[in-house]
Amino acid sequence: MSVAVVLVSGGLDSAVTLAVAARDGHACIALSFDYGQRHRIELSCAAAVAARASVLDHRVVQIDAAALAGSALTGCGDVPRGRSEADIGTGIPDTYVPARNLVMLAHATAIAETAGAHHVYIGANAVDYSGYPDCRGVFLDAFEQAANLATRAGVEGAPLKVCAPLLDLPKADIITLGLELGVDFSLTNSCYDPDPQGRACGACDSCTIRSAGFKAAGVEDPRR
Repeated sequence: MSVAVVLVSGGLDSAVTLAVAARDGHACIALSFDYGQRHRIELSCAAAVAARASVLDHRVVQIDAAALAGSALTGCGDVPRGRSEADIGTGIPDTYVPARNLVMLAHATAIAETAGAHHVYIGANAVDYSGYPDCRGVFLDAFEQAANLATRAGVEGAPLKVCAPLLDLPKADIITLGLELGVDFSLTNSCYDPDPQGRACGACDSCTIRSAGFKAAGVEDPRR
């Protein structure tokens, strides 16, 4: 069985992505990151999601918070709340974390090469992506090309494939796919600013997108 490295944040999209990677026939290494994010409860969610999926390994990489500073998610200003769906789809919000997916994919590439894996999965979504530039297909294609130019495996004919199976799916379709694959969404967290008990604020961009997705899918969100 082939091995894949899957970025698992503890959120809805990454949980479905992990399930898709397993469906595709891969044994999975789950990879999460602690970068000083205010919603660090996602790390315990990631551990629960990874355990349920029976991954080969779940690794948590520590990144100096200063390296990814300048975002509302790392304490620079307040998390925007109460924005309309139209506003969410316009511009790059304050919750953008500088080069986050670039940094995370670089780590994933190194781990993949070390583990002999030729696939890296990421739950990037260009439909409900809140304006993040590192969630676009053009970026993922460019990163894949760069990874294969920069690694021994790529140069010697064992190229890396960056897989973003949710890239063009609306949130409702992602939720439906997850249910078909047995994802337990009660284990996931999408909120950017949950309370100390892990309860979602219900008003940040991510909560708004998640709520609309479950409503469109016609199912109840099991997460508080």
